[in-house]
Amino acid sequence: MTARILFGFHAVGVRLKMAPRSVLELHVDPARRDARMQHFVARAVEAGVRLVESSDDRLAQLAGSHRHQGVVARVEPLALAKSLDDTLDRVEGPPLVLVLDGVTDPHNLGACLRVADGAGAHAVVAPKDHAVGLNATVAKVASGAAETVPYFMVTNLARTLGELKERDIRIIGTAEDAPRSIYALDLSGPLALVFGAEGKGMRQLTAKTCDELVHLPMHGAVESLNVSVASGVCLYEAARQRHKVSAAGN
Repeated sequence: MTARILFGFHAVGVRLKMAPRSVLELHVDPARRDARMQHFVARAVEAGVRLVESSDDRLAQLAGSHRHQGVVARVEPLALAKSLDDTLDRVEGPPLVLVLDGVTDPHNLGACLRVADGAGAHAVVAPKDHAVGLNATVAKVASGAAETVPYFMVTNLARTLGELKERDIRIIGTAEDAPRSIYALDLSGPLALVFGAEGKGMRQLTAKTCDELVHLPMHGAVESLNVSVASGVCLYEAARQRHKVSAAGN
């Protein structure tokens, strides 16, 4: 397998915690000697990771970014679930899936993975065309969530949504002109939340495949939210409702 690059304290730190043996080598900036770096290096040494002192220019070259925080790691890819079906088959309780139709900005994808992890989503799905894949920038922004949330890029998104329906998973899309609010829905059951890219929104076929379209109430001057913020609002509303149902059943 081709080694992947992770950079930044959060992304590399999660890998050190989850799978230290998968870290092939850790490049650090010897000019950075603050307490955070010292603690981080101590963790890596304790885990038996090979350390390489590298200049800021070398780190930026490895990471493809100057926002590496002095930490870049070469790692083996982790063996996540092989398919969406495999992932859903292992879910206990009602599945929660985030679907991104046309998100091409790695910063947005990273932020979406982060909120998906925090809200307890079981998977994130996107089309292979017109979507960004997992790269070092996504992993940096995701702060470790790229290692924990399965991300599946599918050939035909509408067909995949249809397969989710066959599992009795309700498909809820978001659109500014939808008549009902997200807060008017029961989100406690099996659910896939679908979001389009900023500006363009969901593609027409994707919207037609949804069981229902809803909007996020906007009370200020702006007309819409960034896709990662909107995802966070809706995922956490679903998580809140699920917690409420679970607490009532205990």
